[in-house]
Amino acid sequence: MSSQAPADAAVPAESAAAQTLPDRTQAPADAAAPQGEVSKNAAKKAAKLAKLAQDKADKKAGNAANKGIGKQEAKKPASKAPKKKIDGAALIGIDVSKEEDFPSWYQQVLTKGDMLDYYDVSGCFILKPASYSIWEEIQNWFNGYIKKMGVKNCSFPLFVSEDVLQREKDHIEGFAAEVAWVTHAGSTPLEKKIAIRPTSETVMYPYYAKWIRSHRDLPLKLNQWNSVVRWEFKHPQPFLRTREFLWQEGHTAHLTQDAAHEEVMQILDLYARIYEELLAVPVVKGQKTEKEKFAGGLYTTTVEGYIPATGRGIQGGTSHGLGQNFSKMFGITVEDPSAKGDEKKPPIHVWQNSWGLSTRTLGVMVMIHSDNRGLVLPPRVAENQTVIVPVGITAKTSDEERSKLYAEIERLVSVLQDAGVRAISDLREGYSPGWKFNEWELRGVPLRIEFGPGEMAGGFVTAARRDIPGKDGKAPIQIADLATAVPALLETIQKDLYNRADNEYRSHRKLITNWDDFTPALNDKNVCIIPHCLTEECEDQIKDMSARKAEEDSGEAQDARAPSMGAKSLCIPFDQPEGIVPGETKCCNPKCTRPAEKWCMFGRSY
Repeated sequence: MSSQAPADAAVPAESAAAQTLPDRTQAPADAAAPQGEVSKNAAKKAAKLAKLAQDKADKKAGNAANKGIGKQEAKKPASKAPKKKIDGAALIGIDVSKEEDFPSWYQQVLTKGDMLDYYDVSGCFILKPASYSIWEEIQNWFNGYIKKMGVKNCSFPLFVSEDVLQREKDHIEGFAAEVAWVTHAGSTPLEKKIAIRPTSETVMYPYYAKWIRSHRDLPLKLNQWNSVVRWEFKHPQPFLRTREFLWQEGHTAHLTQDAAHEEVMQILDLYARIYEELLAVPVVKGQKTEKEKFAGGLYTTTVEGYIPATGRGIQGGTSHGLGQNFSKMFGITVEDPSAKGDEKKPPIHVWQNSWGLSTRTLGVMVMIHSDNRGLVLPPRVAENQTVIVPVGITAKTSDEERSKLYAEIERLVSVLQDAGVRAISDLREGYSPGWKFNEWELRGVPLRIEFGPGEMAGGFVTAARRDIPGKDGKAPIQIADLATAVPALLETIQKDLYNRADNEYRSHRKLITNWDDFTPALNDKNVCIIPHCLTEECEDQIKDMSARKAEEDSGEAQDARAPSMGAKSLCIPFDQPEGIVPGETKCCNPKCTRPAEKWCMFGRSY
C-alpha cells in the first residue's frame, strides 16, 4: 500500500451507501464453530473445550444457587464477568481480557495471532512470518532513508574476545551481568573464553582504527542488521525483554562534532517516523539524563512511547552521540586537515555515533492497538492488509454458482493487488464465515471484505474494519470503485489508529509542579513532566519516594501490571513547556534544594 494515498479520502461511493448491508452478525460462539468437514484433531479439541466451557457454566450456576458457598462469587463478581469472559473465545479466541490480566492477554494475542512461538531456551522466541514481515517493512523503509544519508550495510562477527571487550570498562560495565560467554569447543575448554556480542562497539571499533587513516576516509557510516544476546535474568517478555533480539545498529565516525550531532538528530527523526508513520504509535522525542544515558557515551537521544493499559513508559529507540570517548580508547585518529605545508598539528580523534532500533517496536505496537478479539495491525505494516471471505454459500448453492463466486473473488483479489494492496482470499472449505471472521480478527488483518451472491448481484462488496467492531465498522463499496476506495480506507484506518493512540498519550502526560500530586498521578497510569534539576542523586530520591508512597497509601500494588515501582526519568523532552525561570523555579523533589534546569518526563517504565 502506498504511504502517499490520501488519508481522508471518501470510502464508499454514494451509489454504494444506499445498499442494505446483509446482517451476518452471529453470536461469536456460534461463529467460532466450524461447519462441514474439519480435521479430527480440530473436532476433538473443539468438543473438549466446549465441554469445559459447559462444565464451567454449570458450576457457576450451582454456586449461584448454593449461597452457603460464596467464595467463587466473591472472586468473580457479576460486575466483572463481562471483562473476564471474552465472547466467542471458547474455541479459538482470547480467553482473558486486556483489562483484567494484561500479561496473559499479551501472550495470547501474540501466539493466537500467529506472531510468534516459544522456544525451548528460556527468553528466546521464534518470530513467525506474520511478525517478521513487519520487521522487514521497517527494514525496507529505514534502509531507503539511511542509504540516502550515505550509510552502508555490513556484517561483523557475533563473537568478541574478552581482551577487546574489557578495553572500554565504563561501556561494558552496563552489560557485564548480561554477557553470554562461550567457554568450550565441543568438550575442550577454550584457552580464552569468547563473548557473544551484547552490542558491537567493541567488535567494530578496532577495525575503524585500522580503516580510518585520513580525514578523507571520513565520514565512515556503517549499519548492520543482526541479533545480539543479553542474558536477561528478569522475567522475559516477548519482543520487550528477550535474551536474543533482532535490531539494527549503526556506527559512524565524523571529523567534527557538529557533523556527528546532525546525524544523531536525523536518525532520531527517522525512528520517530517509524513509530508514527508505520506503526501508528505516538512518541515523545527527547534526551536522556546523565543517569540514563548510554554507558560510555557523551549524550543519548530517545523516542519514548506509552502503554495505556499499564500506564508505563517504554523506550522506543535511541540515537547516541558518543563524542570522542571510544575513538580515544581505540585510537581512531586522523591528521588535522587545517595543517598547512610542513606544519605539524596533533592528530584529531574522530567523533562517533551509534544508534539502534529493535524488534521491541513490534511489542509496543501490539500492546497499544490490539484488543480482546486479538491483534489490531496498522495497514502500512500488516502482512495481509485485506482478506476476502465468501459468504452466503448454503447447501442449496450449486457447484456452478460456487465456482462462479470463487472466480469473481479471485478477480477482486487481483484488482486489489494491482492497486498495491496486499490482498488474499480465504476459500477454505469446511469452515463457516463466522469461524473465518474470528480467525482473521485474531490475526489483525485491517480490512475484511465479505462477498456473496447478494453482493455479486448488486455489484458491491461489504467491507468490515478490524479497528471498529460491529456494524459501525461496516460499509459497502462498489466493485467499480474497489481499486481506489480500499487503499483510501486503509489509509483512513492507519490515520485513525494513530489519532486514538496520540489522544490517549497526550491525555496521560501530566504537568506536575506539586510533589503531592506526583505519585497519585503515577497510580492513575500517567507519566509526569516535572521541573527537575537533572542530577543523579535527585533521580534516585524520586524513584525511592514514589515507590514507597504507593505502598504506604494502599498496602498493596496499585496496579498489578505496573506495581509500586518507583518512577525513573524517561527523557528531557525537546518540546519544553513554558514556566521554568532559570535560577528561581525549584526542583519538584521536596528533598532537593537545587533549582530546576528543565522539564523532565518521569514514569514507571518497562
